[in-house]
Amino acid sequence: MSRFDRASGVLLHITSLPGEFGVGDLGPNAYRFVDFLAAAGQRIWQILPLGPTAFGDSPYSCYSAFAGNPLLISPRILVRDGLLAEADLQPFMLDTKTLDAGCNAANYDAARRCKSELLDIAFANFLQRSACAQFDEFESFCTEQRWWLDDFALFSALMKHFDTADWCRWEKALVHREATAMTEWRNKLSKQIEYEQFVQFVFRRQWNGLRNYAQAHHVKFFGDMPIFVAHGSADVWAHQRLFWLEPLGTPKFVAGVPPDYFSKTGQLWGNPLYNWEALSKTNYQWWTQRFRNAFELYDLLRIDHFRGFEAYWEVAATAKTAISGRWAPGPGAAPFEAAERVLGELPIVAEDLGMITEAVHVLRDELDFPGMRVLQFGFDDEQDDFHRPEAYPIHSAAYTGTHDNSTILGWYLDRQKNKSEDVLDRYLQDPMQSGMPIHWQLISMVLRSRSELAIIPLQDILGLDDRARMNVPGQANGNWRWRFCAADLNPDIIDRLRIITLAGDR
Repeated sequence: MSRFDRASGVLLHITSLPGEFGVGDLGPNAYRFVDFLAAAGQRIWQILPLGPTAFGDSPYSCYSAFAGNPLLISPRILVRDGLLAEADLQPFMLDTKTLDAGCNAANYDAARRCKSELLDIAFANFLQRSACAQFDEFESFCTEQRWWLDDFALFSALMKHFDTADWCRWEKALVHREATAMTEWRNKLSKQIEYEQFVQFVFRRQWNGLRNYAQAHHVKFFGDMPIFVAHGSADVWAHQRLFWLEPLGTPKFVAGVPPDYFSKTGQLWGNPLYNWEALSKTNYQWWTQRFRNAFELYDLLRIDHFRGFEAYWEVAATAKTAISGRWAPGPGAAPFEAAERVLGELPIVAEDLGMITEAVHVLRDELDFPGMRVLQFGFDDEQDDFHRPEAYPIHSAAYTGTHDNSTILGWYLDRQKNKSEDVLDRYLQDPMQSGMPIHWQLISMVLRSRSELAIIPLQDILGLDDRARMNVPGQANGNWRWRFCAADLNPDIIDRLRIITLAGDR
């Protein structure tokens, strides 16, 4: 499969896999999901960002743009690799009878407790009895990844020591990264730093094992990159001159979106904004490194909030709402062109949803990136068919919905409550007569479209309503918790998905 051959796949974050340790992880159920994809004729597994989550368990708020989330590490694979004993797992395994054999919602607190303690045991075992080959592999990883890992491991150790990711509240010498203080704290926290390196080594080792398995089954990973990073992150602390910060390290400007139909005051995201002039003087080296890291993990990459490269909403960090912000010019194609000169062709999909101007489309087309089309946005206006499947261009990625949308069945049922005459009705058949449930008819519309990529959330394939929704934007609590049950992926689902995929010529 070349960069964007006609293909289809499934959107499912790792945490939504079943399992007994609080959240889905990179263990046996991830391998079984690859088997499901291959059996159902799917060639893409799209996931959400893999970083260590900072706030509200959101994968879009991480304290590193490069590190992996320890919660995704599989204790089962640690046992297989000799770093844990089976007996180590018993105190931490959730009651699967009570939790319906892994069908429970994600329990991040339980996952943090057990993964933290199990990784402590695994690290102690690694230091005491690992074979020379394993030590050599660890040391090679630390050397190869030191360009981000050294700062991240120190940041994580300091964050735990000071009990805050707000590095502006650390010692002043650390805020300014003075050489003497950095050396002193590296020595003082050397054991914790080595532990953080070990955790990232284990994560990357487990990820590479899963990716190799997927590649052997002709399944590609489709990753996701948020444009902005959190202020309380190793990235901003380590590269302060690349962001708009005050002398003491606090943000000078932050990201957001202007007032619109959904919010009279707009949205304050709070992420520090890039100093694009400073980045350009480095030939966008940090972005090139970020893309390099992404393509070590994934085969394809979605850029979230792509429009920020054309223009972004700049708000003073002291502002209470986003009303007083302004549109500031982004760097355009320059960061991508700089990365392409080093890395070669970039298989990127631009997330170009929401308040999009023609200039954003021009930039996307200049870079030859596919944009996104979402069926749920295609039927609100009789005259506007931009997101209607018959209007999708070949060079695009088509979705029934994204992680931020209702499920396709939830969306349809909501329309039914308030409908009089609905343009959508012209596209659908009576399920009793056609033998095809509504959610499969809607999926089929996307799969039969001209878009070279078609991605369907697993919730839509399973025909679930909005109780299975992954995220409600603007809602602080209750997101990112949905998980499926192992029994959901039955032979009937596999056969139906494979047949409908073949009918869509994918």
